[in-house]
Amino acid sequence: MLRYLLAKEFKQLFRNTFLPKLFLFMPLMMVLVFPHAANQEVRHLSVVVVDHAGGVLSRRLVEKVRATPQFDLRAAVPSFAHALRLVEEGDADLILEIPRGFEREVREGRAVVAVAANAVNGTKAGLGVGYCSQVVADFGQRLVAEGKVRAADTPSGASTDAVTAVRQRPLTLAPRYLFNPTLDYKHYMIPAIIAMLLVLVVGFLPTFNIVGEKERGTMEQINVSPIRPSTFVLSKLIPYWCVGLFLLVYALLLAGVCYGLWPQGSVAALFLFAMLFILIVSSLALVVSCHSDTMQSAAMLMYFFLILFILMSGLLTPVASMPDWAQWVAAVNPFRYFMEAMRSLYLKGASPADLRLPLAALATMAAASGTWAALSYRKQG
Repeated sequence: MLRYLLAKEFKQLFRNTFLPKLFLFMPLMMVLVFPHAANQEVRHLSVVVVDHAGGVLSRRLVEKVRATPQFDLRAAVPSFAHALRLVEEGDADLILEIPRGFEREVREGRAVVAVAANAVNGTKAGLGVGYCSQVVADFGQRLVAEGKVRAADTPSGASTDAVTAVRQRPLTLAPRYLFNPTLDYKHYMIPAIIAMLLVLVVGFLPTFNIVGEKERGTMEQINVSPIRPSTFVLSKLIPYWCVGLFLLVYALLLAGVCYGLWPQGSVAALFLFAMLFILIVSSLALVVSCHSDTMQSAAMLMYFFLILFILMSGLLTPVASMPDWAQWVAAVNPFRYFMEAMRSLYLKGASPADLRLPLAALATMAAASGTWAALSYRKQG
């Protein structure tokens, strides 16, 4: 009986000429375009300079800002009020204000350069101020090396040469970046985008399955047939397992060929996590479909769940940074565990033993959601 039901489901699935095109082009679009768009690196910040000094050193500082790749020098204006109007009109992101007497204050070692940022986007403002601080700090170190900054008072018992040598060789940090040494944000986002591809496809398509049978009037025939609920549910789930695994393989190949990014961990473990996740999402979709009377209501309800999965998964903000109540919600979010497993297998080369918690969580949710889907159909019968 299961074989005939599966044949029917696959025929219905591919009878729609739009779906094969969707399976082909949606992974292509998400893997090739989204990693470039979903990039939190801030570039091309518009900077307005208010140079009250107009001296040689202030012009050198302005040129250093101009040479910084993260900045686009918008203009040099005569007053802070003029610069503020540009920020209010959206023509500038940062204001760099150089005070009068800048060269004298630099020689005396007490110069202060003011930075004002448009903080409507707090992340963008924070990064912009950080970039400015680094530029000014590098400029100050260059002036110290050139001897244009007056040495501080020599501590008792220390020679001027020793103090100057220490100041010209400040303490430095030698960072080492593990798992993503180039700090390429695309490498961080690609595993999450592959997970999002699966949740969108295997979340939405099964939602229209049973409710579509209701609208076509074929559900009554199935309900009076001697089909067991478990057999019926399996016939609805297996095609989407196959579709989901095909999309996963396709997306993995695209990521490897286009970005040189291949899973560092066990590929078998990756497919195990994917199968559990597909079972959870497609089972939830079938539950929604069972309890809906129209495709429109089913789509809206599933859309709510999928948005909740994505926003509460840690994709946009770390789970540890969320309020306590949000962390409790994230604790029962299957998308969170699957995305963590994908990133660990892709970037860290984690083993299944390292992913015991996500594996146990997904396995428990898969068993619960599969049972719920079978019981939901039985109620309809």
